[in-house]
Amino acid sequence: MSAMRSDMLDVPGARLYHEVRGSGPLLLVLQGGEGDAERTKGLVARLDRDHTVVTYDRRGLSRSVPGDPGALITVERHADDVHRLLAALTTEPALLLGSSYGGLIGLALASRHPEQVGTLVVHEPPALSLLTPGARADADAVLARLEETYRDEGWGAAFKMLAEVTGAGFADREPDVELPPPVSRERIANMHFFFTHDIPATRHCELDVPAIAALKGTSTRVVPAAGRTTARGFFDHACAEELALLLGTEVAEFPGGHNGLTSHPKAFAARLREVFDAAV
Repeated sequence: MSAMRSDMLDVPGARLYHEVRGSGPLLLVLQGGEGDAERTKGLVARLDRDHTVVTYDRRGLSRSVPGDPGALITVERHADDVHRLLAALTTEPALLLGSSYGGLIGLALASRHPEQVGTLVVHEPPALSLLTPGARADADAVLARLEETYRDEGWGAAFKMLAEVTGAGFADREPDVELPPPVSRERIANMHFFFTHDIPATRHCELDVPAIAALKGTSTRVVPAAGRTTARGFFDHACAEELALLLGTEVAEFPGGHNGLTSHPKAFAARLREVFDAAV
């Protein structure tokens, strides 16, 4: 991995911690779940030789502490943070990889600031606005149970349920993948924020679907993506399929499952390059 530069960016109501590595076209990674700037180190190490890779702590996670920790934080607020972060780093359209909740944020950004987005790869986003009413109600019920489980039984039970819902795990992984370290107090704090702020924000997010549909055929390229081994019944996979229908394209298949960014970083990076190169 190349040398890392870190900095803080002042945004309304918070300071955003971010890291920059490598050189070349700017690539911003939008993490899913409670992942912070360090979540995808294995993937970043395989991309920073020909990209300027930016990762950051989403507002409320790790070093990006909001001024009012109890304030409501929406997907739109996260998207505005990303808009300001990109504006501080480049004047050119950027490459973006959004995973899960990060993909939802990426879609909100692209609908509001398409001029900042060159190609956005949206990997299994919980974009419930794209689902049929029945499918959305089913997905919302799952997310509500996650909130309830966290509230009643704590992070351990909620995290186990989340892994079961998403199918994420490391039983299927590349042989040299570094397994996650023991859960730290910082990560537990991040889980608290995710379960109490970001999951409710997911449930209540209303994407500007017409604005996303209008990106079809423009210079802002949105690529729906899903893991090869992700269960087809998982609602994030269904969201990727619905996004593909909306944009008149196909779902790009990536190695691994919902957490393929961390379980298969080498193959995931290679596939990501293929997708980016297809836009050239």
